[in-house]
Amino acid sequence: MANEGAIIAEGLVKIYNGKVTAVDGVSFSVRPGEIFGFLGPNGAGKTTTVSMLSAGLRPTKGRAVIDGLAVDVDPEAVKRRIGIIFQESTADGDLTGRENLEIAAGAFGLSRAEGRKRANELMDEMHLTEAADRYSKTYSGGMRRRLELAVGLVHHPRILFLDEPTLGLDPQGRAGFWQYVQQLRKDSGMTVFVTTHYLDEADTMCDRIAIIDHGKIVAEGTPNALKDRLGGDVVTIRTGPTASDLSEMLRPLSGVSAVQRLEVDGDPAYRVKVTNGETFVPQAVEKLYSAGAPVTGVTVKRPSLDEVFLEFTGREYREEEGPTATDRAVMMQRVRGAMGGRR
Repeated sequence: MANEGAIIAEGLVKIYNGKVTAVDGVSFSVRPGEIFGFLGPNGAGKTTTVSMLSAGLRPTKGRAVIDGLAVDVDPEAVKRRIGIIFQESTADGDLTGRENLEIAAGAFGLSRAEGRKRANELMDEMHLTEAADRYSKTYSGGMRRRLELAVGLVHHPRILFLDEPTLGLDPQGRAGFWQYVQQLRKDSGMTVFVTTHYLDEADTMCDRIAIIDHGKIVAEGTPNALKDRLGGDVVTIRTGPTASDLSEMLRPLSGVSAVQRLEVDGDPAYRVKVTNGETFVPQAVEKLYSAGAPVTGVTVKRPSLDEVFLEFTGREYREEEGPTATDRAVMMQRVRGAMGGRR
């Protein structure tokens, strides 16, 4: 793999206790300024991979390069160039928002005056100025995540790792958080590496994504390219009540690979997987009308990331899944390692 990219993973392997392989030969690169999504079921190796990339865990084999620095050679320098937002809250609820930021600034070596100035800047950017001197435990979920984002940015990192950053937020909070991240990338050109359980976020926010399962990368590309790999469109055709199943009339039509009979609001419907929905629909409508089955509705959809995930992992992506016990243990190691690198 060429040594180009803000983040480079080459053959990363992590084996726990000499027998449990959590990550098995993971390789990919993330371009500077890119938002890169990393998806996978619980236990697939996401958290372990992120921990190796961010100098929180040492790989059993392979290497990681962050912003041109080999993680195994100079992990402390790597930690100074990255920001990390963990999936579980790390803000100290018994400190004000301003105090959380000033302490983080001091940990990264900023003087008291510099830390105060940086805290004020970030409070303003995150629209938290009015709440700056309130205990952070009084913040709403969205405010708390914005504070944690500010803490992760206090030292002007070049690369930002977001591990399930919007888990548990309502849709408004999720949208608001991503608005800040997008603006941040636009203003600074920062590279963002994100894991998320919300596939709509990955679809709309990420330039490229990789899917990991059983410790291996099973798919990588832009969201649209991955959806294209499933082949074609999904067309749903609703008809008026009919006495017979019309599936066999649709199957011979050009480009059809699968037909499923459904029922929508009490009326028959047919879900058809086709190469090209635009060319299929006129044929299907004409065929059904000629058979005395007038069409009452048609929808054409491209495959979703949910279907991509199901195709490559054999499992649905469950948004409600939280971190596993392994995730929590790895996260605590990362927190200790990150704080150790700030002294």
